[in-house]
Amino acid sequence: MGRLTAHVLDTARGRPAAGMRLRLLEAEGAREIAAAVTNADGRCDAPLLEGEAMRAGRYDLVFDAGGYFDRLGLDLPEPKFLDEVVIRFGIADPDAHYHVPLLVSPFGYSTYRGS
Repeated sequence: MGRLTAHVLDTARGRPAAGMRLRLLEAEGAREIAAAVTNADGRCDAPLLEGEAMRAGRYDLVFDAGGYFDRLGLDLPEPKFLDEVVIRFGIADPDAHYHVPLLVSPFGYSTYRGS
């Protein structure tokens, strides 16, 4: 059974990004499909998509990096260099596991298809 999961690591602090809000949107039409907040391990407690909800298509994962850094009390310039981090990706095989890790700091991020 296919599923979509996410994980966020705070590379500036060298630890999981606990308490970061994220939203999953359909890329076409921007309809919100799911929302979550990362747990103490920087992961969502449940898959963002699974089973019948897992469909081929393009999606946007929107991570609230700016809000996360605000809650840490970081003294960052306004406007922030990174506020919302949007990762547009595609699901070709709805029976596969898609994992989207985000490695983030106030001034940069990277991502890849994880396992």
